[in-house]
Amino acid sequence: MLDKVLIANRGEIALRILRACKELGIKTVAVHSTADRDLMHVRLADESVCIGPASSTESYLNIPALISAAEVTDCEGIHPGYGFLAENADFAEQVERCGFKFIGPKADVIRLMGDKVSAIEAMRKAGVPTVPGSDGALPDDAEYILATARRIGLPVIIKAAAGGGGRGMRVVHTEAHLVNAVQVTKAEAKAAFGDDTVYMEKFLQNPRHVEIQVLADGQGNAIHLGDRDCSLQRRHQKVLEEAPAPGIPEEARAAVLESCVNACINIGYRGAGTFEFLYEDGGFYFIEMNTRVQVEHPVTEMVTGVDIVKEQLRIASGMPLSIKQEDIVIRGHAFECRINAEDAKTFLPSPGKIKHFHAPGGLGVRMDSHIYDGYTVPPYYDSLIGKLITWGENREIALTRMRNALDEILIDGIKTNIALQQDLVRDHGFMEGCVNIHYLEKKLSM
Repeated sequence: MLDKVLIANRGEIALRILRACKELGIKTVAVHSTADRDLMHVRLADESVCIGPASSTESYLNIPALISAAEVTDCEGIHPGYGFLAENADFAEQVERCGFKFIGPKADVIRLMGDKVSAIEAMRKAGVPTVPGSDGALPDDAEYILATARRIGLPVIIKAAAGGGGRGMRVVHTEAHLVNAVQVTKAEAKAAFGDDTVYMEKFLQNPRHVEIQVLADGQGNAIHLGDRDCSLQRRHQKVLEEAPAPGIPEEARAAVLESCVNACINIGYRGAGTFEFLYEDGGFYFIEMNTRVQVEHPVTEMVTGVDIVKEQLRIASGMPLSIKQEDIVIRGHAFECRINAEDAKTFLPSPGKIKHFHAPGGLGVRMDSHIYDGYTVPPYYDSLIGKLITWGENREIALTRMRNALDEILIDGIKTNIALQQDLVRDHGFMEGCVNIHYLEKKLSM
């Protein structure tokens, strides 16, 4: 087992990693910016190192500062969490080159899955279902572009190969706008990501967002931990998630789960990962793979009993998976509501001092958060301040517990999106299940 781990992140995920390390007897080093010296995990870690000013580019994205912090504290491994450098292949490569364990996949696998074109090709070879598309990057050839769109069938979506988070995408409904849309998307991709490679896919009209959680040890062993539904989104950002995904035929579910496990083995995957799919009319269509732990991983933990972060740490220590596929049993249902420091109506960030905080409790209730009475939410980072998770023997019980928990939680001093979440868990369409990815934005526009 690793002896000491540097946590290269902040907020609730840093505290989550610290707790897993403590359970495994691993010493921890917290890094922080000057704005984050009062974070809870900084207080609880065995050691802490200030790595720069408030700006994330000068602190949490500063690779030399992070590696230097690991060197001066004699760490063996570095856990990137999610966001920041978690899916940065150059960072993973430099961590390993400097003699540390990167708690995640190998750099070449991160690169493979970070480029959407190469990722889709790898998945197609592994038998993972993909969206009908251009089967590679689009050239600067108007006739080829038009012919490809006719083969796929309009509408289509143009995507940046290096894009993510909803950026670098453009939907095209008519041939007249197609070539210009490709050119504009290429220019935007070059400016945003430094790579103007784009590709084309069939645009699914009303899909759901369903994802598969996997674990692989890089030693030929891989398992899945079931699926999640993350369809409630605003501007491609997830708001509320649940596991398992409701309304999926078992035959279709079993087939896609098996294909994801096979893909992990094919690409030599190591660590925790998530295959993201669009699901429509009984079909799964791969869109990307996240090569890190996800924000929504707790719902999977609640229905499987598997501690995903502890498995990451074991795998990085060189151990094989501690569980086999036959050990995984999906039990009950779980929801996660993301609690953000933002106005529930305008979605504007709301940094500031938290005067009072009360976490809800009771059977089947879990609150993952780094906030406390008197904590000041800084204006420099993502607005996520906590994740409220509930579990129940079935979907109805889990949802009832979520309603009660949202009514019980108290965060005073700043604005939060709790009111929005209270509305969503009482929304009749969502209560019935199987809403598509456009549902929330349509609801908010009414």
